This record gives sequence, C-alpha cells and structure tokens, in this order.
Amino acid sequence: MVKLFIGGFPLDILEIDLVKLVSPYGTVSTIKIVRDKKTGQCKGYAFLEMTDLAGAENAISALDGTEMGSRVLSLNITEDKPQPQNNFPNKQPNYTKVTAPGSLGKPKRPRRLS
Repeated sequence: MVKLFIGGFPLDILEIDLVKLVSPYGTVSTIKIVRDKKTGQCKGYAFLEMTDLAGAENAISALDGTEMGSRVLSLNITEDKPQPQNNFPNKQPNYTKVTAPGSLGKPKRPRRLS
C-alpha cells in the first residue's frame, strides 16, 4: 500500500469525485478527505491509499500541477509516521502519595470523646 497526499482541490469535492480522478492510474483502496471538526467543511486536502507504487507514481506524474477549478492540484507520496516506542511497558509510575500540608505522614491519634 502506498499513501498519497492530494491537496489543492475545490472545497466542495466529494470522495467519489477524487476516486474517479485518480482511479485511471491505479486501484484506490481507501480515501480520507480532511474536514473541519466543527463545521464539516473540507480543508482542501486528502489522503488516499493505492495498492501499488507504480499506480501512485503514474497518478503523481499525470495530475501534479494540473488545474482543477480555480486551484492547482498537488500530489505527493507520504511517509508513514513511525510508531512511538514504549521502552518501559511495565514501569511503575514515578510519583508518591501527597499528604496534607504540615503533616509528617504520621497517623493522627483518635479524638477524645467527652
């Protein structure tokens, strides 16, 4: 699988339109148009996964720099982010229990009942 970044397309485009645009160059497996969380408005870029590197390179050479509406498309192969390593999976937390200010951690004696 090869992940592509596609940017610069019109904000009213749908996922199916992007798939139709790229699919002549290779098989598209997944697509994600990035949208604003509050408004749902498209931000103008998407990530697309293609099944093979040759199809991705063909799409880049054919579509990168072309105009779509009043905007210019930009296509790049993206690198996968490395997963953060958990070097200490069983390490205990590094903190101590906090006691009330002024106390020395000694237990209080019970109150005297009158």
